Amino acid sequence: MLLTEYRPFQVDRQLAESSIKENKPLTVKGVIQRAEAKNQNGRIYPKEILEREIQNYINGPVKEKRALGELDHPESSVINLQNVSHNVTKVKMIGDDVYGEVEILPTPAGKILQALFASGITVGISSRGMGSVQEGSNGTVEVQDDFELLCFDFVSTPSTHGAFMSPVGRALQEGIVSSVSEYKYTNVNNIIRDIICDNTGMCKC
Repeated sequence: MLLTEYRPFQVDRQLAESSIKENKPLTVKGVIQRAEAKNQNGRIYPKEILEREIQNYINGPVKEKRALGELDHPESSVINLQNVSHNVTKVKMIGDDVYGEVEILPTPAGKILQALFASGITVGISSRGMGSVQEGSNGTVEVQDDFELLCFDFVSTPSTHGAFMSPVGRALQEGIVSSVSEYKYTNVNNIIRDIICDNTGMCKC
């Protein structure tokens, strides 16, 4: 069974804009997962199971610089490289909260994600994993010991409360003086159009 878990994720608009204008990387950080808390899907991740999987994730994908994620959840346990938008560079668990640092990649999906942040769009960060669940007597569903964490994706449909991310890094701090009113994009459609199409309106892809 494919299990997904969402947390809302906000990034400072001006800093995201400056990273695009200066063609510099965007890195964001914040809470990406939480144990022992009922999400909007009614699921609870026991702390000992989540701690185990986070440690495996740190020792494997994060350490090996392959902790990739996609823009939107696919209905699959396989990470599609054509839709990769980011790489998780740091993860740690403090109490019940899992904190992560995420680098937005200069891929087509990563550029769309970066532009959404620059337009003030709130998206969510969501874990993707495989495992089974068991329904409890209080209406909750508990993730079982066979759970395996696969990756973290950026998505639009909420299920978990309270995770907001903020930009980090010298490149973004330098660009904070840029004005929102000077930014040429006015809506999401224009953002996506400018990323994938040339000035004549002919699609490059």
